[in-house]
This record gives sequence, structure tokens and C-alpha cells, in this order.
Amino acid sequence: MSAYKPPFTVTDEITVLVSEISEEVGRISVLQEGHVTPHLRKKNRIRTIHSSLAIENNSLTLDQVTAIIDGKRVLGNPNEIREVRNAYDAYELMLELDPLSVDDLLKVHGLMMAGLIPGSGKFRSSGVGVFDGEKLVHMAPPAEFVPVQIKDLFSWYGGSRLHPLIKSTVFHYEFEFIHPFADGNGRMGRLWHTLLLGTWKELFFWLPIEELIQSRQKEYYEALNHADSVADSSCFVELMLEIIRDSLKEISVIGNNADQVSDQVSDQVKKLLVALGGETLSASELMTRLGLSHRPTFRKNYLDPALEAGLVERTIPDKPNSSKQKYRKS
Repeated sequence: MSAYKPPFTVTDEITVLVSEISEEVGRISVLQEGHVTPHLRKKNRIRTIHSSLAIENNSLTLDQVTAIIDGKRVLGNPNEIREVRNAYDAYELMLELDPLSVDDLLKVHGLMMAGLIPGSGKFRSSGVGVFDGEKLVHMAPPAEFVPVQIKDLFSWYGGSRLHPLIKSTVFHYEFEFIHPFADGNGRMGRLWHTLLLGTWKELFFWLPIEELIQSRQKEYYEALNHADSVADSSCFVELMLEIIRDSLKEISVIGNNADQVSDQVSDQVKKLLVALGGETLSASELMTRLGLSHRPTFRKNYLDPALEAGLVERTIPDKPNSSKQKYRKS
């Protein structure tokens, strides 16, 4: 077992979330056994890639990402199109990867960043910082320490007896802290987190957790920064476990027949459900999470269809136009 010990505390909230997620995983595994078709897997994989790249400021829409992966011509920034193709190649390799292989990590980074940066598939050779505008929010460890730190992190994961839900999330944080590559650390960290979870339970290979991360992107980065400041990743672990739980609950909310849901519910409604999670939010809060500013578009394409389908309900149903109106999953 590695002597490397990431700094974090197993809080009561983490314990509760692990229990809730485990119950959801068991229920969904029974309900959907044999029903995760290649069509649904591809659609979820596309949603995953679109969301993970959107977090990195890729401006292509879900429809454009779908068209690119289907081999169609799309007008757009060549680098952004390349990012989509690279990410799809990387995710398609996932079932063949050893999650504790440094060589596989470098191989996937080589695919993910091919043609986008010099030195893809190699650890960084210089210092790197993470900035919020002009403000430095994280200075990664010196480059010469990266190979040993990544090796120690993999060794710790392989030897740890913590629940996979906890240790995969701690891994995610530690990976971002080390920042082993010159670029592509965010998308690689999220992919590897999915790989670790999928190795535990296969359904995670096809669950687009990144979509909910995107809807809570501000909280995601705030949790990373707070964990840095207190040298304890518990807050990040709690947030990621909430996101995993809510992603699983979305499956139950929109129905057990996943293929039917994919055909009957629009992508906008799905995004609304992801943004809503298990919370009760106002229209303004939902628009903020969805990155929308035009209220009529939000109501026409997102909120009204979700209400009409019975997937979302008002907290004050007898006063639909109340200034205190909020929304939750039905």
C-alpha cells in the first residue's frame, strides 16, 4: 500500500451520499439490465463529450457535436471540431483501459490533445498555474515532481480500502491539484473519474455526469479552490457525490425506458432536469445554471415542455405567475 495519503476527511454528509448513491445504483442496475442499447450509449457519450468540452469553453452545440461524431461536415472553429473528434476517440477507448496504468493515462492524453498542443501524451515540463481572469487561484507543483506524484496517486488508489465512490472523487481532486499536463487536465480528470467509476459499476461508463458538472460549473471550481485553501478535499468530494447522486436520480425521473425517453424528451428538457437536480429553484436560478439570458426562449424550449410532460412542477401551482414561484422535479 502506498504511503501517499491525500488530505481529506470522511464527513457524515459523504457517508450519507455514498449510501444514497449505492441504493440508486442497485435499483437502476436491476431496472435497466439489458436495456442500455448501443443507440443510448452513443447518445449519452455525445452528451458527456459536449458537456466536458463546454466546461473548457468549446462553443459547439450538442447538435453540432452529434453531427461531427456522425461524420458530417460542420461549420465551426477547426480546433473546437478537433477537440470533439479527439474526445470521442479517447472515450471510445475507455473500455480497454487499465485505470491504474500511467502508460494508459499518457496514451489517452495523446489522443485527447493530438494536434491541439505540442507535447500531447507527455507530462508537462514546466510550471503551470490556474487563473481566474488575472488572479492566480492555484499554482501546481513543480514539473519535476509530476511523474512521482502521479505514480503515488495511482498506487494509493489501488491500495486504498475506501469505497470507490469516495476514492475516485478524491483521485479527481488530487489529479487536478497535480495538474500533470500543460493543457487538458480538466477533461482528462473527468474522463479518468468516469473510468474509475465505470470499473466499479459499468453503468457509469454511460452516465453523462459531466452534464450536471457543467450546470454547476461555478460550484465545481469553487469547491476545487476551497479544497486547495483548506488543504482538505472533503468539500469537493461532497459536491461530486451530490452530482453523481442527482445524475442517477435523473434516470428515474425521466423514466425507466431510456430509449423511449431519448426519443420523447428534448435535449433542452434533459438539460433542465440536469440543472434542477434534486433542488427547488426559481426560473432565474435555472436560467443562470443553463447559461441562458432570454426568458422567452427559456420558457418556450425548456420550462414549458417540462411542465407539460409532468417532469417538473410548480411550488405554487395555483399562482403560476407568482414572483415567489419555484420549480422542482415531479
